Amino acid sequence: MNDALRINGGRLWAALMELAKIGATAKGGVKRLALTDLDKRGRDLVVGWGREAGLSVTIDQIGNVFMRRDGSDNTLAPVVTGSHIDTQPTGGKFDGNYGVLAGLEVVRTLNERNIRTIAPIEVAFWTNEEGSRFVPVMMGSGVFCGAFSLETAYAARDTEGRTVGEELARIGYRGEQVPGRHPIGAYFEAHIEQGPVLEDADIVIGVVPAVMGLSWYDCVVTGMEAHAGPTPMGLRKDALQVATRIMQEVVAIANRYPPYGRGTVGMVQVFPNSRNVIPGEVSFSIDLRNVSEALLDTMHGEMLAFIERTRADSGLAISVERVSYYPPCPFHPECVDAVRSATAKLGYSTMDVVSGAGHDAIYAARLAPAGMIFVPCKDGISHNEIEDAKPEHLEAGCNVLLHAMLERAGVEG
Repeated sequence: MNDALRINGGRLWAALMELAKIGATAKGGVKRLALTDLDKRGRDLVVGWGREAGLSVTIDQIGNVFMRRDGSDNTLAPVVTGSHIDTQPTGGKFDGNYGVLAGLEVVRTLNERNIRTIAPIEVAFWTNEEGSRFVPVMMGSGVFCGAFSLETAYAARDTEGRTVGEELARIGYRGEQVPGRHPIGAYFEAHIEQGPVLEDADIVIGVVPAVMGLSWYDCVVTGMEAHAGPTPMGLRKDALQVATRIMQEVVAIANRYPPYGRGTVGMVQVFPNSRNVIPGEVSFSIDLRNVSEALLDTMHGEMLAFIERTRADSGLAISVERVSYYPPCPFHPECVDAVRSATAKLGYSTMDVVSGAGHDAIYAARLAPAGMIFVPCKDGISHNEIEDAKPEHLEAGCNVLLHAMLERAGVEG
C-alpha cells in the first residue's frame, strides 16, 4: 500500500458545501429532517455522486443506502464506512454529512489512482440518525442490527401524524432488501467530535476506543402547593427544594467517577410555576453516562439510594423511572488499531477520545468489527447552525479513514 496516498481535500470540502445548500438556513446551518422532501434531495444528490463514481446502489426496507465498489474478491464481506445525512432542525454542515462524504472521497481517490482493493468497499448512509422528526434515534442502523423491529420503525409518527413507512414510500426510499441481510466485514465512521476535547488539546485526530453508555430517567417530586407568604418555612412541602437536592446529587455522582462520568439534568417542569406559590410538583430528566457498564451500574445504584433517602427524609412522594438505556460500546481492537496505525503513518497528532454522543457505529458494532475517527469542531459546538470545522482537519480525518479502510480491505498486487 502506498503510504504517500492522500485524498483531495478541496474536493471533499466542495462536496460538503454543495450538500449543505440543500436545507441551508439563514444562520449558515442546515435543516434537512429525515424523510422530508429536502432529505430526498440530499439522498438523490449523494446517490447520484455514488453512481458517477461507479458505485452500485442497494436500498433496504428502512431506507438505509449502501453504495458499493467491487473488490477483486467479492465473496468477502465489504469494508463499510458511512454515517447519516439527516440533520437537526438547527443543524450544521458536518454532523453525519462528513462521514458519508469522506467515504465517497475515499472511493474517488481509489478510482483516480486505479487502486483495486481485495474486499469490496462500501459507503453507507443510515436513515433518521438524529431522531428529531421520528423516534427512536439511530433508527436505520437500529433496525439493521435488530435493536428494534421494522414494524416499530414504520409505525413511528411525526408531530403531524405522518409515519416513517409512509414517508419512506413517498420519497422513493423504501427499498426491498431486508435490513440486516447486507453483509459488513468491518465498519468505520469518521465524524466531527461534537465536543471540545480535541480542539482544547490542539490535537488533529481522535482515536475512539469506545462510546459511553447512557441511562435516562424521568423523576417526579410531589409536594403541596401553598401560598408563599402565610406558609412558614418549617411547614412547607416544597417539591422544588427537594428536587434540587436530587439534581445536585446527579452532578456529584458524575464527579465521583471521572474521567468519563457524566451527570445532567437538562429538562425541568415546575407546577404551578407561579411566583408566589410554593411548587407542588417538579418533573425533571436525569442523564447518567460512563464508559463502562460496571461504573454506570454503580452510578445508577447510588442515585436510586439517594432518592430513597431523600424520600424518607423529606416525607414527599418521589418517583423515578428509567426511560432509556444504551450500554457502553467498546469498539473492536483491530479497527481501533487500524485507525491508530493510519494516524501514526500519516504523522498527525493524536489522542484517545471516548465518545459521549451516540452514533450509528454503535449499532454497526453489534454485527461487525467497528471503529471511529474524530476530528475537531470549532468550540466543540454541534447540533447548532454555527457548527464548524477546519478543512485541513476534515482532510486529515479522511486520509486516516482511507488508510484504515485499505488496511482492512487489502490492496491487490
